[in-house]
Amino acid sequence: MTAAALADLGPGVAPDAEHLLRLRHWVRADRAAPRAATALPGGFVVRRRGRGLEVDDIRLFAEGDDLRHLDRNATARTGEPHVRTFRDERERTLLLLVDLRPSMLWGTRRALRSAAAVEAAALAGWRALETGGRIGLLAFGVGEPVVVPARGRVRGMIAVAGGLAVAHDAALAGALGAGPWGGSPQTRSPSDEPSLAAGLRIAARLAPKGATVLLVSGFDHPGADFDEAAGLMMRRSDLAALVVVDALEARADGVVYPFLDPGGALRRGRIAAPFDRTTDPRFLALDRLAVAAAPIRAEAGPAAMVEALEALDGRR
Repeated sequence: MTAAALADLGPGVAPDAEHLLRLRHWVRADRAAPRAATALPGGFVVRRRGRGLEVDDIRLFAEGDDLRHLDRNATARTGEPHVRTFRDERERTLLLLVDLRPSMLWGTRRALRSAAAVEAAALAGWRALETGGRIGLLAFGVGEPVVVPARGRVRGMIAVAGGLAVAHDAALAGALGAGPWGGSPQTRSPSDEPSLAAGLRIAARLAPKGATVLLVSGFDHPGADFDEAAGLMMRRSDLAALVVVDALEARADGVVYPFLDPGGALRRGRIAAPFDRTTDPRFLALDRLAVAAAPIRAEAGPAAMVEALEALDGRR
């Protein structure tokens, strides 16, 4: 399927870069709302890791300043005590880790789960940018991952939005047999889909120390080594998660639904219980790992997604 044909499907199926860039106004409108207190810039409340590494300013000593931060040169030159202030530059980077595996490419209302994940990631990026952060991207699926190095300012977000759109188009093309998967649906198997743990391990190599890594996924097939990969990530970075939930998951009406499994076989199943964050196994697993997490409803629009991002701030 061509890029033009994908664009005709609309942002709920194939979000393009222009759509993702327009999401910025939702973040700007939200800035007047009360926020969780933080001493650091960025889209998330993060753990403070000391006083920072980079000198931000040298100023006159004031009562309450740490004597260990005295600047000897400025003090000797002026005859008055001066101190250095520092900034936590390493903590400003947000790496968006977006799951675009085939298991994300479905949805029942408004948007595919993958499209909702891309929108939520873009909103998180805009929030980080609006407060002075740098944003990078790792979008992964069955083909080569799309990587956008972390950059600040609008040009950094333009690159991320373009990377998200390209990665999502490639995932759709692959699912239709014109991309990395190739062949027909009947030739595919669940083993063709990499685990979430594999994506985490790639992100652990890319994320600067002290960065915040935001994993946006439906959390299908996390992998037997997911806990280990998450622990490795959390030794050097902050890890947070947005769990994409489809409207169908909120229903427990006893209806038997037909679906195709990854091998193309027709199956049937029912929703055992409606979605509940307090009992959902995905959230229980993330809570056990001390990973802050919030749900993103695929049928909801950008305003609800911004609220979910605010809720995620409050859990950190």
